[in-house]
Amino acid sequence: MKKVGILRGGMGHHYKSSLEKGGDVILHMHKNLSDKYKTVDILIDEKGIWHMNGIPILPADLMHKIDVVWNTAHPGVSVILKNLSIPHIGGSSFPHALENSRDMLRKHMAQIGVSMPRSIFLPKSAREVLEKFPAPWKVGNKLVRTFPELTELIENNKNILVEEFIAGRVLSMHSILGFRGEDIYIFPPVNIFGNFTPLEKEKLISLAKDLHYHLGAKHYLKLNFILNKRGKFYLLDFETTPNLKSFSHFSQACESAGAKMHQVVEHMLESA
Repeated sequence: MKKVGILRGGMGHHYKSSLEKGGDVILHMHKNLSDKYKTVDILIDEKGIWHMNGIPILPADLMHKIDVVWNTAHPGVSVILKNLSIPHIGGSSFPHALENSRDMLRKHMAQIGVSMPRSIFLPKSAREVLEKFPAPWKVGNKLVRTFPELTELIENNKNILVEEFIAGRVLSMHSILGFRGEDIYIFPPVNIFGNFTPLEKEKLISLAKDLHYHLGAKHYLKLNFILNKRGKFYLLDFETTPNLKSFSHFSQACESAGAKMHQVVEHMLESA
């Protein structure tokens, strides 16, 4: 039975989210893959000290105790695992930087011809936003429809990002490296795939494959798009860690492709 280390925690503001994601991996594997894998909880505390099953260890101690590591901590930790020749799953620093900086992501997408909604970070006034793109606007999860409302938000918030609102169909694409014999396997969008024309399907699948390469994703990538009424795709954001909760969008995507989520997880572990 293979030992899978679930690496989570780490210094920085992603500590709590990493704990949750790692916990989801542990729970999923206990429920579905306990006959094949034994999970080992590896925690990096907020001071940067590594622990295995609650006992402090050095990273090098993992070499003969773990067969593969699933890293939900900072991707910089993957460099340590690579230097120790420990097989691992997890994102790398470049996509992590893009995932956490919309400005960097937008500039990178512009270089390869992928559209994103326009935006202004820290606008001086609502007039500045209006001159760049018309209402309605998105401020966080809030849809702003009027000029006075936008003015009030800008005046009362020191850290604000105003984005163009694109009307259309929101969809997500999941891709896995090497699944079912394909270099990059693309799962069809859940429920709405049949509403697309053959040309739209072809364009979307091609775009998802290209972005898997361009974003430097390794084992997994989720892309969130919006398709406007003119048939143009806009990238909203992306994620490099699958959501392994029972009724997640990823679980639905697996089911729609005739696969179980734990089968995809097993593929990822074996391909590490």
